[in-house]
Amino acid sequence: MNKRYSLHHIHSADEFTFSPAEYSYFKYGDKLYAEKFAKELFDGFIAEHEEILNTDKDILVLPSPYMAIPTASNFLCFYFKKQLDFYLFQRGKKSSILSKINRNHTYTTDYGTLSFEDRKNLIANDTYYLDKDFLRGKLCIFIDDIKITGSHEFTVNKILNEFDVKADFLFMYYAELMNFELDPKIENYFNYYAVKNVEDVAEVMLKPSFQFNTRIVKYILGLESSNFDYLTSKIKKEQMDHLLELAISNNYHLIKEYETNINTLTQTELNYGY
Repeated sequence: MNKRYSLHHIHSADEFTFSPAEYSYFKYGDKLYAEKFAKELFDGFIAEHEEILNTDKDILVLPSPYMAIPTASNFLCFYFKKQLDFYLFQRGKKSSILSKINRNHTYTTDYGTLSFEDRKNLIANDTYYLDKDFLRGKLCIFIDDIKITGSHEFTVNKILNEFDVKADFLFMYYAELMNFELDPKIENYFNYYAVKNVEDVAEVMLKPSFQFNTRIVKYILGLESSNFDYLTSKIKKEQMDHLLELAISNNYHLIKEYETNINTLTQTELNYGY
């Protein structure tokens, strides 16, 4: 089995069945919307395809591939798993298992600005790993927030074929572009709909529901110095500490474009006696 489900279908460049503002906050780390979207996604899926969960197979849930810093879709996946597990619990079944496709590289390019071919070429240079024996014989649900060109699904399917994974696969999205006459850059329209500048980012980061993800870490590390200084003056010291830890964990200190801001974070830590 290899199936796909998406809750919202994008047919127009100006009319949507979901909130672009909420999506924008979600992409920049507001977990409140990750939880909201996950419930909507689960409820929509159950309403249309409940029979897929009527299986004796173990169920795995997997977010889009990442290295060390989770993507926004990872939080969507986490809350989806909570909904799914409660559903399985009510039916006397085993809870699902959270798994992961590991990736070994990262890039500074804003993915939302790229065409299908550019996206495919970019991620083709990456290397991925999954445990095919662990996936074998299970129902594997791959969860992502949005499908625009399908390059990630293409890549995941390529990995599954290369590893010869014998399992059932379900690709699930909160939203999917259905009108391919629309420019794929519409993804950036959603990404930046409500979070347009460093002031908006600072506002999101001060919310109790904020948590770092890959997008916002890359955004901060790529800021020019005055905007970076502004942001770090607004956020908590603990967030700056965590930002540095995440940057190192994802090998961002080896990327020239991020070097200046990482050095600034490092100096701040040293001044505080890190």
